[in-house]
Amino acid sequence: MSVAEIYENRATFSFEVFPPKTDVGMEKLCGAGGVLEKLYTLNPDYISCTYGAGGTNVGKNLEVLDKIRADGKCEPVTHFTCIGNTKEDIRNKLQTYLDHGIDHVLALRGDLPFGWTGTNGDLHYATELVKFIRKEFGDKFTIAVAGSPEGHIQCRSLEADIAFLKQKQDNGADFIISQLCWDMDAFRRWLDAIRDAGIWLPVDVGIMPILDQAATINMALSRNGCVMDRKLCEIISKNWIFPNPFDKEPFDADVEGKKASFKQAGIEYTINQIDQYRACGVDGIHLYALNKYDDVAYIAKAAGLIDLV
Repeated sequence: MSVAEIYENRATFSFEVFPPKTDVGMEKLCGAGGVLEKLYTLNPDYISCTYGAGGTNVGKNLEVLDKIRADGKCEPVTHFTCIGNTKEDIRNKLQTYLDHGIDHVLALRGDLPFGWTGTNGDLHYATELVKFIRKEFGDKFTIAVAGSPEGHIQCRSLEADIAFLKQKQDNGADFIISQLCWDMDAFRRWLDAIRDAGIWLPVDVGIMPILDQAATINMALSRNGCVMDRKLCEIISKNWIFPNPFDKEPFDADVEGKKASFKQAGIEYTINQIDQYRACGVDGIHLYALNKYDDVAYIAKAAGLIDLV
């Protein structure tokens, strides 16, 4: 059953993982008793796997997805970007996924590598990629697209961003996975706005567990330009590691204590955020697993996500 078909009956629950760069990392994720096999015990509907930055590490991406497909516990979903891809590249790579039995794709423009001003490929936007996939492959793929509740950082306005999201729907997308958003008021306004704009696709909410100060700040500011709400800022401030959480040799005497306190508060924050999203009536929760199990399993269970299936 495709993910799009599951939405017709109930909300979904899923994870995102990334392709490790090392053999050790791959073994931890894909090996016997590894993270993937542990995640299956939580009964996700699908697990998506990212590309590396700029479309790199594609071989590892396919290896992870092959593992998910072969295990048969949930649907594998590949991320796919326009970065550095000609139309022929896109056609050939997507056919390879189909040949491997992978028929779900998250169609993205992709984050531009440092110093790039464009995709350096034949397609420049996710709207074009969705249209190309439908033209070349018909209904062979179930297509997910990204939605930005606060507006894409490079888009001229939220209204324009919503118009492009509508275009993705019109070009053949099947469902939306929202980008990171901690500002619940902004999310509610966006959800109302896209429905008013005639966007009826199911919305699956992407959620990053709050586990580490530096990773949280980096995720918010380096790519997404996300608002960090007062509660999240309080958690960071109360557990601030001096001189800053990015310093590899901080002089703070209570580094480990603050890391543990931050993680505990961050997990509680994440659970509360999931509660708020579900109260909005979203169609699914897509949890960034960060290639870990214990913390995300605790969050999923405490938030009641296991009961979705």
